[in-house]
Amino acid sequence: MTAHIRLRRDADLAACVRILSDVHTRDSYPLNWPADPAGWLTPDGLLGAWVAELGGEVTGHAVLSPGDEAGTCQVNRLYVSPAARGHRVGELLMDRVTCAARKSGLRPVLDVVTTNTAAVALYERLGWIRTATVHAYWTADPAVMMHQYRGPV
Repeated sequence: MTAHIRLRRDADLAACVRILSDVHTRDSYPLNWPADPAGWLTPDGLLGAWVAELGGEVTGHAVLSPGDEAGTCQVNRLYVSPAARGHRVGELLMDRVTCAARKSGLRPVLDVVTTNTAAVALYERLGWIRTATVHAYWTADPAVMMHQYRGPV
């Protein structure tokens, strides 16, 4: 079975939040559970949001938001249901958001906590280039580090 990637609709948010809760329980992503999960999935300046469907069910999510540097956009809110892993859902979502970024004339970048080794392996297999490893700016915990990546040329 192959996943289908499409633009996210408002009606998808409940399923996206449910899957995010499953991912948080299993993988601690996001590290800090948001007070408003549906709002968290729609960051300020949203450039685009996509979902993956497998067997007619939403199984993954990703968004593009403005990057911190001119000419970039941030890939974030990317996750795949634990039940859908192994079906290339993450890879297909990454391909879609990367293509959307390039069509907009933007270079995609992303941050990932260093402990998320499955995501790190995916990004590096897809040719993303690690540019830095730094303290995660969104937490005061000095032990939380993140890798920064830029999309392949």
